[in-house]
Amino acid sequence: MPKILWISNAQVIDPASGREAVGDLFAIDGKLVAELSAEQKQQAQKIDASGLVACPGLVDIHVHFREPGQTHKETIETGTRAAAAGGFTTCVCMPNTSPPADNAGTIEYINDAIERSAIVHVYPTGCITVGQKGAALAPIGSLARTGCVAITDDGLCVQNNELMRRAVEYAKMFGIPVMDHCQDAAMTQGAVMNEGFMSTKLGLRGWPNAAEDIIVARNVILAAYAGHQIHLQHISSKYSVELIRRAKGRGVPITAEGTPHHIALTDSALAGYDTHFKMNPPLRIEEDRHAIIEGLRDGTLDCLATDHAPHTNYEKDKEFDNAPFGILGLETALPICLQILVRESGFTLRRVVELMTVKPAQVLKLPAGTLAAGASADITLFDPNEEWTYDALKGFSKSSNSPWHGQKLRGRVRTTIVAGRVVYQNGEIVG
Repeated sequence: MPKILWISNAQVIDPASGREAVGDLFAIDGKLVAELSAEQKQQAQKIDASGLVACPGLVDIHVHFREPGQTHKETIETGTRAAAAGGFTTCVCMPNTSPPADNAGTIEYINDAIERSAIVHVYPTGCITVGQKGAALAPIGSLARTGCVAITDDGLCVQNNELMRRAVEYAKMFGIPVMDHCQDAAMTQGAVMNEGFMSTKLGLRGWPNAAEDIIVARNVILAAYAGHQIHLQHISSKYSVELIRRAKGRGVPITAEGTPHHIALTDSALAGYDTHFKMNPPLRIEEDRHAIIEGLRDGTLDCLATDHAPHTNYEKDKEFDNAPFGILGLETALPICLQILVRESGFTLRRVVELMTVKPAQVLKLPAGTLAAGASADITLFDPNEEWTYDALKGFSKSSNSPWHGQKLRGRVRTTIVAGRVVYQNGEIVG
């Protein structure tokens, strides 16, 4: 007996196909179809989505699921549950695990864990360098053959320009992008927040925009030189946005992402030394925040990504200098982006859906982000106007390090469907 799904009366928004109208969605055995017969409709699991938006399952190309080796913070099981609660059906996990994912054996371990416990689609990335130490290239060919969709030393930017050049050239040979966390390490020794008025006021070591801008410029040059895609992660600086805009105007194969926290917050949030606002790259000033929003508006920045980075309460509950960088992002991304981009910045709902579905999928060439017939039935149903209070302590992540804990948010995921199967509905994991 085929498994049949019928979602009725939804406001369907599918930027990939241009569909935007109230209507129905149908799936058979995990694949979207254009229509059901009368007999199939009788057999279908029916979901009435009246008053809800139905869009492709959200896609996040920058998450940290911490497995292997850091499972006290998160696991693939808990991370994908948080993803489902946030409406994400596809995630790309970073390789800064313990040990780092710099060889085929570790990638196979991650793939086994995904197969065993993930409730959404998860794709691994591999390291650029052995041990993320920036000294020798990892075996890029074997990483690609084991299923890595990109290589990155995320969290530890490759400082050696010649090594980075060779990484891009090898990645080109194997047809996978290079993703880079843009940070000049020499300029950020001991830095914990944005360099400026607030860092001076708080007596904390400042992190200049230039530390990002210099590496963005380096990567633009290398992408043009090698003729291969470099994806710039979590851009935070106004000047970096302008560098990317100019590079794209010249046809350089560069892509980039913004994050919900960098469009919503500035370094003024650190006034109380709350480590839940400590992240890498740091929160910048209002000028930078607006530049990122404009970069998302005009396509300079290709997509949104959460940089979901779980840490335990006892790790975050330290002096500001000693606490780790990073915050949760999966369960709050959609309402934050709706608030900042749609309500405050005049983006259309369709544009925000595009930035969170088809655009990130295109960056890494993932089979996701569309409601076209024949595609995997990955669907998110959400109410853009529902108000709710986010309690990070009751969330689905193993950690609770969120700057939005206890805040009232507007816009909530009701149902998440992966390959035609409901995995999250009305606040609960299903199955």
